[in-house]
Amino acid sequence: MAELDIREVAKSYGSASILKDVNLHIDTGEFVVFVGPSGCGKSTLLRMISGLEDISSGTIAIDGQVMNDVEPADRGISMVFQSYALYPHMTTFGNVSFGLRMAHEAKDAIRDKVAKAAEILKLDKLLDRKPANLSGGQKQRVAIGRAIVREPRVFLFDEPLSNLDAELRVQMRSELMELHRRLGATMIYVTHDQVEAMTLADKMVVLNGGRIQQVGAPLALYDDPDNLFVAGFVGSPKMNFLAAKVEGDRLTGLGGQAAMAMAHPVTEREVTVGIRPEHLRLAVPSETLPQDAVAMTGKVGFVEQLGDMSYVHLALADGTNVVARTTARWGGAPEAQVILDPAKVLLFGSDGQRIRSRAQKHHA
Repeated sequence: MAELDIREVAKSYGSASILKDVNLHIDTGEFVVFVGPSGCGKSTLLRMISGLEDISSGTIAIDGQVMNDVEPADRGISMVFQSYALYPHMTTFGNVSFGLRMAHEAKDAIRDKVAKAAEILKLDKLLDRKPANLSGGQKQRVAIGRAIVREPRVFLFDEPLSNLDAELRVQMRSELMELHRRLGATMIYVTHDQVEAMTLADKMVVLNGGRIQQVGAPLALYDDPDNLFVAGFVGSPKMNFLAAKVEGDRLTGLGGQAAMAMAHPVTEREVTVGIRPEHLRLAVPSETLPQDAVAMTGKVGFVEQLGDMSYVHLALADGTNVVARTTARWGGAPEAQVILDPAKVLLFGSDGQRIRSRAQKHHA
C-alpha cells in the first residue's frame, strides 16, 4: 500500500499537449478511478505513473519518493491491461507465476504466493488450465492474479473489463470491489464508463481535454458538479440542460415556455439550468397544477421502458430535448407535461462553470 502525489504534471508530444497541470493526491488504500471521454489523457496519466511514459514536466512521487527517473520494474507497481496478455502455451499457474520465476524467486515462495492469489480470485481449481479453456472473466482474473503475486504497492488497471460482455462486467466489478476490500491496496483504475466509475470508486477523477475537471466521491460529483462537463458526464441518462434568461429574481424562457423564481441572485443575464431526469416529474393528465408550478409541455420522442421505471424523452417548445424518469408505466400519449423541482436546479454561467450561492460555496 502506498500514497501518491502528482504535482504539476504535464505531457506533450512535440507541439501536441496531452496533459496539462495535473495535481492529484491519492491516499493509501484508496480505490481511485480516472474517468473521461476517449482522448482525455486518462490512460496516458496511468502509464506515466507506471513509468511506461516519460513525464514532460512535474513530479510523480510514491510514498514521498519521486519516481520520474525510476525504472517501471523498480516502482513497486503492477498493471493490468485491457488485453489479458496471457501466454497461450502456459497454464494458469504458469501465467500467474511468470513474473516471479523471471525474478528467480524460490519455488516454495512462488507456490505459496500463487496459491494465495488463486484462493482470493477463485482460481484454485483452474491452475492446470490453459487460456484457451478459460472464459473471459477467468482470463481477466488470471491477469489480476499475475499482478497480485508481485505484492505491489500500487495496482493500476487500464480498462480491464472493456472486452467482457455486460453480465460479466457486472460480476467482475463486484469481484474487484471484494478484492480491494480484502487486500486494502491502493488501486488506480481507468475507464470511459462513468457507471463503472461510480460503482467502484472511493474517489473519482474526471478528466477532459488533458485537465482534471473535478475530484471527489462519486455521489458528491453527481450531486454537486463544478461545471457543465462534469454535470453532463456523470450520471446516466445525463443531466438535462435548459437555456434561460435572468430577469430580476426570475429565470425565464425555460424550454421556451416556463419561468421560475431564483433562490439566490445571479449577476449573469443568460445561464444554463441543469436538472437531473429524476427531478423532472411527469404530470398526471387530470392533475391541476398550482400556480407557481414550473411546468413545460413537450412532444414525446421515445420511451425507454425498463420495467421498474421508464425514461421518457421529450422535445420542448424551443427544441430542447429532455429526459424525465418515472416509476409509472408509460401510457403512450404523444405529449406530456413535466414539472421541474426548483430545489434541485443547478445553474451554470456562460463559461460553463457552476454558479453557486454563498451557502453552496461554503459547503463546497
